[in-house]
Amino acid sequence: MTDDTRSRPHRFASVLATVTALLALAGCGAEVAGGAAVVGAMQAEQATQARQQQAQVVDGLKAAQAASLARAASAAD
Repeated sequence: MTDDTRSRPHRFASVLATVTALLALAGCGAEVAGGAAVVGAMQAEQATQARQQQAQVVDGLKAAQAASLARAASAAD
């Protein structure tokens, strides 16, 4: 049966079903995009925290190295 031979209510129902399916798919896409944005924000926060921890470790290592050099210099005197 072609669209020309369908009655008007059948064509309307078909169009309505297509539009409903497209809106549902669009809603899923928006949900996925929103989820991706949240994950991206979380990963950015984790990267920031990792950089802060890395800086603390480097600072600690530098302080330990300076203390070691100071002890060595003191022992040499």
